[in-house]
Amino acid sequence: MCFKQGRVLLALFLLLGVWLGLWSGNPVMSQTADTVIYDDALLAGWEASIYNDATININNAAPVYQGAHSIAITYNGGWAGAWLANWGSGLDVSAYDTLRLWINGGDGGGYPIVFTFHFDGDIEIVQTITPIANTWTRVDISLHGYTASPFYGIEMFNNSNNAHPTFYVDQIVLMDTGAPPPPTAQPTGGPALNVNVTAERHAISPYIYGMNFADEDLADELQLPVRRWGGNSTTRYNWEINIHNTGSDWYFENVPDSADESPDAFVTQDRRTGSKTLLTVPLIGWTPNRRVEGHPFDCGFKVSKYGAQVPDPDRPWMAAVDPWDADCGSGLRAGNPTPVPITGNDPHDTSMAITTTFVTRWINHLVAEFGTAANGGVQFYDLDNEPMLWSSTHRDVHPEETTAIELRDKAYAYAVALKTADPSAQTLGPVTWGWCAYFCSGAGNCCSPNPNSTDPDRGRFTEWYLEQMQAYETAHGVRLLDYLDLHYYPQADDVALSEAGNANVQALRLRSTRSLWDPTYHDESWIEDTTDEPVQLIPRMKQWVAESYPGTKTAITEYNWGALEHINGALAQADVLGIFGREGLDLATLWGPPTANQPGAYAFRMYLNYDGHGARFGDVSIQAASTDQGRLAIYAAQRSSDGALTLMVINKTDQPLISTLTITNFHPALAVQTYRYSAANLGAIVRDPDQTLLLGNFVRTYPANSMTLFVVTPGVPIEWTDFLYLPLVLRAQ
Repeated sequence: MCFKQGRVLLALFLLLGVWLGLWSGNPVMSQTADTVIYDDALLAGWEASIYNDATININNAAPVYQGAHSIAITYNGGWAGAWLANWGSGLDVSAYDTLRLWINGGDGGGYPIVFTFHFDGDIEIVQTITPIANTWTRVDISLHGYTASPFYGIEMFNNSNNAHPTFYVDQIVLMDTGAPPPPTAQPTGGPALNVNVTAERHAISPYIYGMNFADEDLADELQLPVRRWGGNSTTRYNWEINIHNTGSDWYFENVPDSADESPDAFVTQDRRTGSKTLLTVPLIGWTPNRRVEGHPFDCGFKVSKYGAQVPDPDRPWMAAVDPWDADCGSGLRAGNPTPVPITGNDPHDTSMAITTTFVTRWINHLVAEFGTAANGGVQFYDLDNEPMLWSSTHRDVHPEETTAIELRDKAYAYAVALKTADPSAQTLGPVTWGWCAYFCSGAGNCCSPNPNSTDPDRGRFTEWYLEQMQAYETAHGVRLLDYLDLHYYPQADDVALSEAGNANVQALRLRSTRSLWDPTYHDESWIEDTTDEPVQLIPRMKQWVAESYPGTKTAITEYNWGALEHINGALAQADVLGIFGREGLDLATLWGPPTANQPGAYAFRMYLNYDGHGARFGDVSIQAASTDQGRLAIYAAQRSSDGALTLMVINKTDQPLISTLTITNFHPALAVQTYRYSAANLGAIVRDPDQTLLLGNFVRTYPANSMTLFVVTPGVPIEWTDFLYLPLVLRAQ
């Protein structure tokens, strides 16, 4: 219906509707007049406003759904929002059952907008709407159950830390459509869950809950166990003058760091928050040669020296030259058909050669400032960062492909220097980037496992590397490697380091966590083309260690399943942390950590601070099984401090699931505490009322897209004769 039509036409149309309804036997549509909140202009008394970095135009000329104008909203930064509201008095909506609006994603589209419809009394309807690019879509919000309170505003929130292109809203109308209340989503039967407290018991390392570069407030709140200072720029960091080289990530520039960005400041923060520090030490043999305080910085491929350059197709965020310094180029010349690297450049343009004495002096400095690892100093050291990519990331100083022999010899030399300076420190290596580098060196030019290979560059690099570390210890009586450290980013399209994506991507993200452990899961990415073996990364790492260097621990110091700004990413993150604990990984640090108010942070809170007072998931893993871990995953642990069971149940589906959970070999107290984080409330972990548990099993409903933590404290064993004294036995619901 066009809201600008005259009353005569409207009356005739309604009369026709009444006649058709009587004739057909269908319910008669209500004749309550619509209330238009926006149609070319806002309703009198209503106004538009914004917060954070957003813009809003209520007189946008195109596109429009109807009439002359629409509302255009742009998020220029993260966590921005816009309001349409009457702050003086709300609308009486008791005569309406629906709020209807039209939305268009413009040239962007495909990103979620969190709409909150506000009523007096802090009553809200929250709905995430994903506009479609260049398409007007009708959205109907049911008001059933909300009409007792005045309606005063619509909030549209960018629940991410990224800017988003302009989207459009038009024709916002309160209507009485005669529609019945929407059916309540009924839970369907979920898989059975079983926990055996005496089976498969092993310690969960606290270090699996780590992050790279976590914010201090979040680290302090979580009492973050370990924090890593790593990444590409740490390969060429000069601790003596506090400057790093960006490598190919940003025009190979020497960039000075402030005092607050130094490793000393990093360690100092960790001491305040009680976190163990993991620092990266350089093995590449080069470091920035001087400190220049402002542009133009020294850079690896000056246009004035090496000629015109072109953009790097693998780094779409970069142009041919630095926008702030046109003399610093990408290091690529035009080629046919693709750009080619500049060769023959002088590494001394930015860097100077270093030896192990450079690292020795650094460790001596850290020990002098903070003590040895055994006395509260730096606990862990990574032996560089992704060395198989040196010929790409740091090709201005290391254009040659990294070989297995080169990396082994540098690991020997630098680890000896490090362990000599602080024998109590622990080392991690080889810190390789991903699947191909697990099997092949940079010089190997392959991606497939080959256990029969005698060439360490081609097919079995990680096993060979561990064997070489074992050989050194056998010969010299010194362990140079404490942790096998690999990086792992899921390679399925649009998963790692990405936003939530559409429903298919979100489902893929939650499936792909199986690559960490499942021997039946074939990776849904290019990895499947390189091998017919499942990834099952953590069991694979443990097998390599058992066969090639027993006693070595396992670490994944970079990983990211993406969408930390969304409930989908939070569910994946919670699943990953549960897998780490169950599979016995020893250390992990998330790359690109969430901000404190993002859903991804709540995944960590569910394990490290679920009650807001420091309560944590258990430290002893116990057997937990679901008959369908892909739909309803479960992880279980017992807390050493009080004997309580902590049971994490993750509903990965978009529908509520009802399931029976059975606990064996444990005598629980009657009360079960329940903590939940879900799409229904992205801003808090909600504690449900305590419920009763008898005889070790209970039935619960798990909301769609949710994680639920049960805390079951131990009780006194119950004999059957005790029931003679109970006036009533309550069954768990």
